[in-house]
Amino acid sequence: MAARARSDGDGRVERGNQTRRLILKRSVDTASVEGLEGLSLGRLAAELQLSKSGVFALFGSKVDLQLATVRAAIAIYVEHVVLPPHELPPGLGRLWRVCTSWLRYSRGRVFPGGCFFYAVSAEYDAREGPVHEALAAARADWTGFLERTVREAQRVGEVRAEVDGPQLVFEMIALMELANAESVMHGDDGYYDKATKGIITRLRDAAVDPTLLPEASSPSDVG
Repeated sequence: MAARARSDGDGRVERGNQTRRLILKRSVDTASVEGLEGLSLGRLAAELQLSKSGVFALFGSKVDLQLATVRAAIAIYVEHVVLPPHELPPGLGRLWRVCTSWLRYSRGRVFPGGCFFYAVSAEYDAREGPVHEALAAARADWTGFLERTVREAQRVGEVRAEVDGPQLVFEMIALMELANAESVMHGDDGYYDKATKGIITRLRDAAVDPTLLPEASSPSDVG
């Protein structure tokens, strides 16, 4: 009897986990298009044909759902953008891979609305509260990751020591996010080629040996 009870309990937990994953998949996709304010527990229950009480049992409030959605989006972002560059050793190649991974992530519409964090940050940049704090922390982590990648490239002698790393990162992120915004707005992937060309030009200027990077005139490594 005890073994059966444990088995039944494990089954309920797994079904609950599957339902949670299903809800969060829909919520990250919805938020990337309509924003986190567009989420509601009742709407998700209706769209996924789930019981409203079951959804409320998994996410006690709209804020809980929004925070869980941000965490789910972070996990997807890490999978597509942060982890692939670690296939390469520290240096200019890894830094370039970070940029191309981000551009592929946005261009490939991992989230249907383009970059999830670009889409939802404008909603909360001037607000206070836990959702703002979660998004601000995620953006700070991304910037910090890029800055560390630049410093690693400087330590191995592939980016010039005098390069201002935070400024370089600021410019790269600006190019990435503008490409994302313009592509989503106009339905034109050509903005990613423009961003790629701009990033290559900036990195070649920062590199000890620019030949380690593609020519700025032939940027399409992110199709």
